[in-house]
Parts: sequence; structure tokens; C-alpha cells
Amino acid sequence: MPALKTLRWWMISLLTIGTILNYLTRGTLAVAAPTMMQELHITEKQYSWIVGFFQGGIMLQPVVGYILDSVGLKIGLAMFASGWAVFTMAHGLGHSWQGFAALRGLLGFAEGTTHTAGMKVVAEWFPAKERGFASGVYNIGAAAGAAIAPPLVAIAVYLYDWRAAFVIIGALAFVWVALWLRFYDSPAKHRSLSQDERDYIERGQEHHLSSDGARPSIWNIITQRNFWGIALPRFLADPTWGTLSFWIPLYLTKVHGFDLKQIAIFAWLPFLAADVGSMFGPMLVLWLQKRGITLINARKGAFTIGALMMICMMFVGQVSSAYAAIALICLGGFAHQTLSVTVITMSSDLFRRNEIGTVAGMAGTLANLGVLLFSLLMGGFVTTVGYNPFFFALGVLDLIGAVVLWTMVRAPSSQPVAVVR
Repeated sequence: MPALKTLRWWMISLLTIGTILNYLTRGTLAVAAPTMMQELHITEKQYSWIVGFFQGGIMLQPVVGYILDSVGLKIGLAMFASGWAVFTMAHGLGHSWQGFAALRGLLGFAEGTTHTAGMKVVAEWFPAKERGFASGVYNIGAAAGAAIAPPLVAIAVYLYDWRAAFVIIGALAFVWVALWLRFYDSPAKHRSLSQDERDYIERGQEHHLSSDGARPSIWNIITQRNFWGIALPRFLADPTWGTLSFWIPLYLTKVHGFDLKQIAIFAWLPFLAADVGSMFGPMLVLWLQKRGITLINARKGAFTIGALMMICMMFVGQVSSAYAAIALICLGGFAHQTLSVTVITMSSDLFRRNEIGTVAGMAGTLANLGVLLFSLLMGGFVTTVGYNPFFFALGVLDLIGAVVLWTMVRAPSSQPVAVVR
């Protein structure tokens, strides 16, 4: 991987910090939930609706992506990040599950910028051969933010209360907005970008995917098999992330009797494993490319390997030891990010620059629809059937996604056999 002294890697690092805060703010609820639910007498079914409203809001990613493609990444992301800061802090005023549901819906809409903006930064600032690593770097922020949440929120709850946790963590996002507005710009406008690096980025772009300046056509996108080839696997894969983000602290509390201190100690570990998976996926793609496999087929292969590792989730509910369950969940987090970062990156391989935000947003809608449906099913049935059937389902869904990916996605005819030497 190129040295971090180059400006493009500083840009992706800035985005990664924003992604950390994005997932930290959304992960605050899961850690505060056991205390909050007990105080406000919120049931698991009502909690599933709170989670569901968040997923409903984040399903508006096509709107977010279209706005980013239309008004520009710098101002658009600053606007949405300010929104998620305000809505997170407002959680401290919540007194009913209905109020939390409304706030989560607004937060979900504002936070739908994560992957839409991320893929636009990757596509603008990186040549094709570096996009896998760049996507892996900013996706580390997703797992890192979720990993930071358990100890940080638990400390805030212990020192103050769960309301203060939302206010403190929401306020951090405003600091990042100031940094983003101060330091980010596109390669075409950034005054600190050297001509050598600008030429390097431009030489590595696929010319058949360059923007023609027109607004993205949603109809043209949804009629392409490649869109459905990456969107449907995301629909099948993202219930895993939703389970890790919103249900694992409750699972550990209800099934294994964990208290707040144990949640702080153990609930972040699956996200640490996910961080490793975020980099393992791109490394696996590069390893396959060096053996003569095309970029798109290498991404399909990495997704498939991640899906095979996801089989471990079938056994989470079968073990009696809490620590064995956590170990299996950690392997699931690693496997999920291995395949997730791979399929998310494919939007920049298959679509024009001016379409990426819209494509990522619409694919994100299907991904979050999967989380929404899965969470509502969990909320409706977990008290009667337990968690085991849901863990088993997570081990199967990604295998189906791998079949869809191989069946539907077609590489551009001009794609080279290997881009890494």
C-alpha cells in the first residue's frame, strides 16, 4: 500500500474519523438499551420498532446519494453530519419508545451518508487498483465506532446516566464537521494536491466509467443487472451487522446474564474482529488478482470466502459458554466485514463517477431493508423462539448472496485481467 504521506490517504483518513463517529452515534443506543429499557419500561418488541424506524430512515439513502451527487460531497456531507449530531443529542430528551422511534428515524436519514459519501471519496481520490484498500480503511471506521461504543457509553452511563451518553457522543460530531469543511475538497479543487499525485489518480481511473456531467438516471441504474447483483447480496448480508449493532448487548444480557461492566468489556470485541475483516477483504482481492484473476472475479471470490466463514454464526446459539458464543460472534464480525467491504466497493468498479452516490444509496436501501425486516422478526419472535433460529439464518443468508453475486454481476468488457503487479 502506498505511503500515507500522499494526500489521498490523508483524505480517506479524515473520512474514516467521520465514519467512526457515525457508527459511534448509532451504536450508543444498543449499549444504553438495557438500562434505558428498564427505566422507561420498554419491551423487546417496542425496542425492535425503535430499531426499525432507524432502518426506515436509513433506507432513504437514494435521496441522500442523489443530494450528494447533485450538491457536492463537501457541503452535502457536512450538512448531514450536523444533522446526525443534533439528532443524537436529542435522544437525551426521550421519554417514550415512540419518541425514540421518531428520533431514530431522523438519525437514520442523516446517517445514510456513510457508504454513499465513502464510495464517492474513494472513486474521486483513488485509482482502481487502490480502491479496495481505501474502502477497507474507511470501513474500519464502521467497526471502530461500534467497538468504541460499549466501553465509552458504559463509562458515561456509570459516571452520569444514559441521557448524558447521547449528548456527549453527539457533540463530538460537530468537531468533525469543522475538520471536514476545513480540510476536504475534491482532487480537481484541492490546492495542496501535487500535480504528480493528480496525474497518478487520473491515470488509474477507468475511462469508460468517467462522468459525462449529467445527473444520474435512476431508471437507467435499476434496469442494470449489475445493480441488482450487488444490491441483493447486501440485502442478504446486512442483517448480520444489524444484529451485531443492535441486539448483541441485549442477547448477552438476557441469555448469559451480563451486566453493564461485562457489556463494556466484551461487546466491542466483535467489532475489533470486523476491523481486521475490513482489511482482510481487500488484501484477499489483491492476492487473487496477483494470480491472474480479474478484479470483479477476485471481489466475487473474496465475498464467497467471507460467506463460507459466516457459517460459524449457525453455532452461536448451540454453545452454552458465553465466551464460546462471543468467539463465534467475533468470527462472524470478521467474516461479515470481509464480504461487506468487498461488495460495497464494487459500485465504484461498475458504475460511472456521477452515479456512484445514487447506486450506493439505492443498494444501501435494500441492505437496510434486510436489517429492518430481520430486526422486526427478532423483536416479534425472540421472546417465544429465542435467538437460535436467527443466528442460524445469518449463517445461510450470505451463502445465498454469494450465489446471486456470481450469477448476476458481469465485469465491464474493458477490464484488465490483473491490475496489481
